[in-house]
Amino acid sequence: MPLSEEELRLLEQMERALVEEDPKFAHTLRGTAFQRAARRRAVLGGVVFAAGVAIMMTGAIASLPVVGVVGFVVMLASATVVVTSLRHPHKAAEPIPFKDAPQGFSVIEGGRKGRRPRSQARSSHSFMERMEERWRRRREGGGF
Repeated sequence: MPLSEEELRLLEQMERALVEEDPKFAHTLRGTAFQRAARRRAVLGGVVFAAGVAIMMTGAIASLPVVGVVGFVVMLASATVVVTSLRHPHKAAEPIPFKDAPQGFSVIEGGRKGRRPRSQARSSHSFMERMEERWRRRREGGGF
């Protein structure tokens, strides 16, 4: 659900206040440092993964199973680092350009880009009404 005009205006005011109050913190929140750090971790993880392959192959060729297991553990740990750094680079969505955005800030669509919209029937009732309806059906139906 996109933000209303009033919400966009309030968000813009909060962003301006943040930039005026603490520009260093505002720069940190822009995300470029986070993206660079994630990319750096991914590249370093790839290099360590290659080293793990070399260690594992050395253990296999030299008939030293302990060295092979150590190489596999190094590969596993580095692959985990690579996957987590590429999966969560702290970039929520492509920003939507917003007119008069202060110093590079932009409005993001609230994280709902890939989600399906809720049906009107489900969202028209409150949570408690749905829970009471389920409870009634269970009691009348004699089970789940």
